[in-house]
Amino acid sequence: MMETMRDDSAVVALVLAARGGDQVAWEQLVARYAPLVWGICRRHGLQGMDVDDVGASVWLRLVERLDTIREPAALPGWIVTTTRNECLRAIRVRQRAVPVEPDEQLPDGKPPFDDWLLAQERGIALRAAFAVLPERCRRLLSLLFADPPTPYTEVSERMGIAVGAIGPNRQRCLDRLRRDPSLAPLLDGTEVAR
Repeated sequence: MMETMRDDSAVVALVLAARGGDQVAWEQLVARYAPLVWGICRRHGLQGMDVDDVGASVWLRLVERLDTIREPAALPGWIVTTTRNECLRAIRVRQRAVPVEPDEQLPDGKPPFDDWLLAQERGIALRAAFAVLPERCRRLLSLLFADPPTPYTEVSERMGIAVGAIGPNRQRCLDRLRRDPSLAPLLDGTEVAR
């Protein structure tokens, strides 16, 4: 899949233009040689993110070394060699990686850090959404979700609403909270307490 001699002038022109900062020339080089990079990755048995990582590394190295390539017509050979080296590096890294089960507990019995971080993000988003609720909703929800929860008769007295209206008001406030855009990315199937 190496370039033929008749394509050398086109490769040289693209390399020289890319060296000069021509973004279109750079994009044409990438488009022209990306299939070569992907093919080499596949021959090395790489898939998915490994292929993406190798491709990104090859293009980054080319950006860094474009000015140092003495013979622009030799670019295809440079890409083949660099891609092969990056594939071998990716294979070595993959062989050293120790797979971890996603639900695996840490040795001290605590959940993985990702769970804690996600809980923190949800808490921050919930507080931000709560802060923009109308004052009446904030007061009502604060009373109902206090620890221990405030009895309905006391909520009725403090809020000046009938005991029978507390549930529907709570539902409207929670619905409003759920619709807040800051919570949308974090709900993913879970919901704010009903």
